[in-house]
Amino acid sequence: MKKKSYSPFTISLRKFCHNKLAMISLTFLILIAIISIIAPLIAPLPINKQDLLNIKGDMSVENLLGTDAGGRDNFSRLLYAGRISLAIGFTSTIGMLVIGITIGVISGYFGGILDTILMRVTEFVMLFPFLIFAIVLNAALGDKIKNPYGSAIILVFVIIILSWGGIARLVRGKVLQEKENEYFLAAQSIGTPTYKIILKHLLPNILSVVIVQATLTFAGMIVVESGLSFLGFGISKSIPSWGNMLSDAQEGDVLSSKPWIWMPPALMITLTILSINFVGEGLKDAFNPKGRK
Repeated sequence: MKKKSYSPFTISLRKFCHNKLAMISLTFLILIAIISIIAPLIAPLPINKQDLLNIKGDMSVENLLGTDAGGRDNFSRLLYAGRISLAIGFTSTIGMLVIGITIGVISGYFGGILDTILMRVTEFVMLFPFLIFAIVLNAALGDKIKNPYGSAIILVFVIIILSWGGIARLVRGKVLQEKENEYFLAAQSIGTPTYKIILKHLLPNILSVVIVQATLTFAGMIVVESGLSFLGFGISKSIPSWGNMLSDAQEGDVLSSKPWIWMPPALMITLTILSINFVGEGLKDAFNPKGRK
């Protein structure tokens, strides 16, 4: 009886599903995403409702995680915070992948003077001081933006424009490797159109590298948003995010005697980043050709 054969993608997927740590992490991320989406249905109080008589309040039946410096319910804001943090991370990652993959494939496939120009542009983007530019842009446009979500749009734009360089270089290197393989040379020799070679041959073979890099990039973008918001140069204070919640808890008395204010958002950032990294490591191990059986 002939033994059933599986495609490389199926083998990798089965191997990933047998990685217990990666599956637990993926389940946690899905749970966080679901909670963030349905936050308006389960949040006990409006996120910007202020109780000025209960500022930095203790935990209670009405306020499960106390209140912040503005008298707003921390638990409700924590439920909403994942929405903006995950949305910025996901949107930024998608934008970076689109630009990085496009530049990397064009540069690696065509080579020559086009490759030289694109790589010099990529190096310039990678050397550009991202943090300084984000702070200056926020300071220049922050007071002029009336929509509170405008700060999130600007942050996503800055991240995408200044952070695609690493992906572009990674994809270019992978394309240069694939160009040496027999299938690529055979496709060129029979006159296969360029777009078909790229879409049907190159992209599927670099997909595993892109997927792994995307997970690691996703985690990095959440850290960037949280860090900038913590410093006061990220998301508008009226919009709850994990970074904003930490920024509101910088006072010494809060850090020393009121851990219910700062510990939940800090824990969410830590667990989310760890989960994304574990999923990325699981994908990296699953898609490694040397580990397939």
